[in-house]
Amino acid sequence: MTDLTTVLEATGALAGVGGLGYAKAHAPRVYWSLVGLPVTMGRFTFTYGTTMDVCGLTVQPSKLRAFMVRNVARREVQPVPPKVRRVRGTSTGLVASLRLPAGLEPSDVAAASNRLRHAWGVHSVTVAETKPGVVELRMTGYDVLRRVKMPRRMRPGGPMVVPVALREDGSAYVRDYRKVPHALTLGANQSGKSMYQRNLITGLAKLDVGLVGIDCKRGVEQSAYAPRLSALATTPETAAELLGVLIQEMEERFDLLSAHHVSDLWGLPEDVRPVPLVVLVDEVAELFLTAAKKDEERRDRMVMQMVRLAQMARAVGIYLEVCGQRFGAELGKGATMLRAQLTGRVVHRVNDKQTAEMGLGDVSPDAVLAATLIAADRPGVAVAGDASGGWSRIRTPETTPAEAAAVCREYAHLVPDVPALAPFRPHVPAEPAADDAPSLIKPQPVTE
Repeated sequence: MTDLTTVLEATGALAGVGGLGYAKAHAPRVYWSLVGLPVTMGRFTFTYGTTMDVCGLTVQPSKLRAFMVRNVARREVQPVPPKVRRVRGTSTGLVASLRLPAGLEPSDVAAASNRLRHAWGVHSVTVAETKPGVVELRMTGYDVLRRVKMPRRMRPGGPMVVPVALREDGSAYVRDYRKVPHALTLGANQSGKSMYQRNLITGLAKLDVGLVGIDCKRGVEQSAYAPRLSALATTPETAAELLGVLIQEMEERFDLLSAHHVSDLWGLPEDVRPVPLVVLVDEVAELFLTAAKKDEERRDRMVMQMVRLAQMARAVGIYLEVCGQRFGAELGKGATMLRAQLTGRVVHRVNDKQTAEMGLGDVSPDAVLAATLIAADRPGVAVAGDASGGWSRIRTPETTPAEAAAVCREYAHLVPDVPALAPFRPHVPAEPAADDAPSLIKPQPVTE
């Protein structure tokens, strides 16, 4: 009987170990909640002081504190680590709020993030400054970008905020057009660039906003979104006309701001406020490159119009989303000037370091390196940054063209009435009625 009991206990233990192994591979959130979080919490609690000391994140105490410790507490004076204010577990990791002592700054903690990751046995550690003197260590227990699952609960961010991807710390990466009005997305073929655009369009389609498409590859990418587009240009000639109309629309909106003595679209009363417009440019090189000398004048005019929009249109609610494989000086006059105005940057896998530097060189050298290390078998993974120097790895959830097109059809009723864009409204073929659908029943022969 004793042997049977021992066998049953051993079998149960093996089944439990096997279950945890399965959960670790196929249900990482469950494994993290049951095993990873308690282990990491204990490791963080018991090794915090020594880990900070070894990683060089301690400072010598002030003379007053050293005197009190030596003469009142009768203890040896120890270096002072950041003070832990709060620690909380999440479904993907651990978040610790730290008060930095005098002499340490957030960049010191960020520089040691890789050492902290190894010391506590987590997948990644990112550092975010929440207010002066306080940082958050955001530890991720497993690779959340392997299988992207967007957070179920997200705080409403405002009228022009779109969740697009998942950050490596488990939080949502959003496009907030009021904070970052214009953005540039770069990436090689099959890197996930189009998937990022599909997720962006899917989110924008649900908002009270006008979408303007420029796809000079004869509309092969954006034609599927026609039901939700206010305008679509599929050739360089049409794009030149559309950009001219957008410039005129921008100038008329500035007149409206001047008449109401406000400096921003969002300062206007709601009853007179024009609808925001997002201009989606697919493969920007098609606008810059010319095949004949006679096309150079049109090309120069389009580039300058885009530069004007990037420089001025934010205040009147016109935003640019520019996409391409490369974006450098080789595209010709005006390329560098336009790129400087596109402060939001998303770089997917690239074919050379120079392309990564085009997008992220003015953000951070570490961001450039991270972009060059993206594996070819992980489409959708990218490095997102902005002019402030902050950056993070992101990955977009998989969205098929059919799914994005279905969302655009569902929200086609939200297409705003913008008279200036009416001539460029794409033709949307009517869906066949139920009576017109082909019958699957073969007609029977008539017998007399």
